[in-house]
Amino acid sequence: MTHSNAEFGRAWRTTVPGSVDNSPLQLVEERRPIPGPAELLVSVQACGVCRTDLHVVEGDLPVHAPHVVPGHEIVGVVSAVGVDSVTSFHVGDRVGIPWLRHTCGTCSFCTAGKENLCTRSRYTGWDHDGGFAEWAVVPADYALAVPDGYRTDELAPLLCAGIIGYRALLLAELPENGILGLYGFGGSAHIVAQLARSTGATVHVMTRDPVARELALSLGLDSAQDTFAAPPQQLDAAIVFAPLGEIVPAALAALVPGGTVVLAGIYMTDVPMLNYQQHLFHEKRLRSVEANTRENARAFLEICGRIHLTVQTTVYPFDRVPEALRDLRHGRFAGTAVVVM
Repeated sequence: MTHSNAEFGRAWRTTVPGSVDNSPLQLVEERRPIPGPAELLVSVQACGVCRTDLHVVEGDLPVHAPHVVPGHEIVGVVSAVGVDSVTSFHVGDRVGIPWLRHTCGTCSFCTAGKENLCTRSRYTGWDHDGGFAEWAVVPADYALAVPDGYRTDELAPLLCAGIIGYRALLLAELPENGILGLYGFGGSAHIVAQLARSTGATVHVMTRDPVARELALSLGLDSAQDTFAAPPQQLDAAIVFAPLGEIVPAALAALVPGGTVVLAGIYMTDVPMLNYQQHLFHEKRLRSVEANTRENARAFLEICGRIHLTVQTTVYPFDRVPEALRDLRHGRFAGTAVVVM
């Protein structure tokens, strides 16, 4: 299939949710979308491959929009705006399109600064077509300015992996010069580890992947061991990125009194039974992360403009999106995968 002209574009649409080993995506050519009022039409340059995309494609997350185009770590150039009243971005601007794409603005959560909990929220690549496509549309109020100093493939993972890692770190309430444990070391963890180190934290990594352990040590982190190995020190806080509920008891057991475990994924397998004395007593806290606010996103990207982060990427051309998802599923790369046009 070839890109015929500017009025059409290619996109990878889900078919029937199922294992990525069976290729539940179809490459289609369709008419270029038209931006609605207060929306931007974006020519996609790159899109990160997030584990959430894998959960959408494989059906771990319930279908919100049948045959949706996945992808929500999007970097591109504004090609058109829906109405003249859009003043935040202009044609030719480079922008980011993140996971969060709509909130109601009027519910108790939105008015309290907790729009990530809005019950009428909508998401890129789940409720609306995402970035595994040559074109994408986003409400202008939810598009993000991206920092200078990064390649396009480095910017893409910042728009979800980075933002969610940042929110998880905020919720962890890590004390000054505290000790942080990271369970799983993929796209999000390798970014948040550098954020934590930049504030003076000690960072220990627990992951089953030997290549990821090598990446952790190459970034100057303090230790790297297997997922269920005890860290060298008790932890003030831990963030669980791997979607495995069986990690939760181990992370809680590794905490100091008053410590916090944050679960950073949108999907996780069942958490096993916890022992109150071993896992929860001494005022330990267990928290989950649900999306992010736009304030979180803007604050994180501003930090990225001041502190250059090393973003480990494996780049795939657009026609190899299914391969990128399969490689993510089977742990065949360290860091994060990015599809580029």
